[in-house]
Amino acid sequence: MVVIVDTISNPLRPRHPEKVNRPDSASPPKPDWIRVRAPNTRGYADTRNIVRANGLHTVCEEAGCPNIGECWDKKHATFMIMGDTCTRACAFCNVKTGLPNALDAAEPQNVAEAVAKLGLAHVVITSVDRDDLADGGAEHFARTIRAIRAACPSTTIEILTPDFLRKDGALEVVVAAKPDVFNHNLETVPSRYLTVRPGARYFHSIRLLQRVKEIDPAIFTKSGIMVGLGEERHEVQQVMDDLRSADVDFLTIGQYLQPTRKHHAVMRYVPPDEFSSYEKVAYTKGFLMVSASPLTRSSHHAGDDFARLKAARAAHAR
Repeated sequence: MVVIVDTISNPLRPRHPEKVNRPDSASPPKPDWIRVRAPNTRGYADTRNIVRANGLHTVCEEAGCPNIGECWDKKHATFMIMGDTCTRACAFCNVKTGLPNALDAAEPQNVAEAVAKLGLAHVVITSVDRDDLADGGAEHFARTIRAIRAACPSTTIEILTPDFLRKDGALEVVVAAKPDVFNHNLETVPSRYLTVRPGARYFHSIRLLQRVKEIDPAIFTKSGIMVGLGEERHEVQQVMDDLRSADVDFLTIGQYLQPTRKHHAVMRYVPPDEFSSYEKVAYTKGFLMVSASPLTRSSHHAGDDFARLKAARAAHAR
């Protein structure tokens, strides 16, 4: 039996206790196109120090993002609010699962101060799932958005939210705070939900994205999926159609990477030419922006992509 140990906070505590008794799942060796260099630049160290000094968590670290070296070198970080412990145990995710601590009332202001120190023109805020909270953390999202607006009026704000499943009124609270981009990831195709994302509901997530546009059409909406989890090509294309029916503007598609042997195995490494094909198909379906590549992640190049997204909307409106 293999025990997964959290070497970040407490070396005696399994990082994923709910996965310890699962059989190992072996993935094929990584191809050359999926490999990245270990981070060791001055910019990376500066970003890490600012994150630590403000007592913040980032999804870059907690989820083991392969792009952390590139993004942190440019002082781009995706802040993860409401703690580092999630109430769900998705088979693909490296974020810890368990009973989270109480919300930190100072966190919204701490995030705003970090954004100011980093000089961010565009910031991405995400969170763990907080099914333990009556509103799923919606008000905490709204407070964080408002704190950033007050500290950095020119910074554009992108949020990557949980699904707020069975949290009536939560979505409306977040949308009322007026983020520039509302992102909620579908993660995979519907047929894979029971094994990959069992705590979520595919059509609830589609409806969530649709409701954002119904409440405030000015907000850009965004969603993403991973491939390599056993999906079929026609299923990916159906997801595109479902997202367009919800008027989603921006689609990201990236390669799933297995965090540990206790997580869902990589069924296939999708070659770069297939990602290029997906991108072309998605544009024909009407998305304003599409990012599809092996290392694409929701917040990778988010600032540059936001500028392109605005330009695409303006061009489309002519």
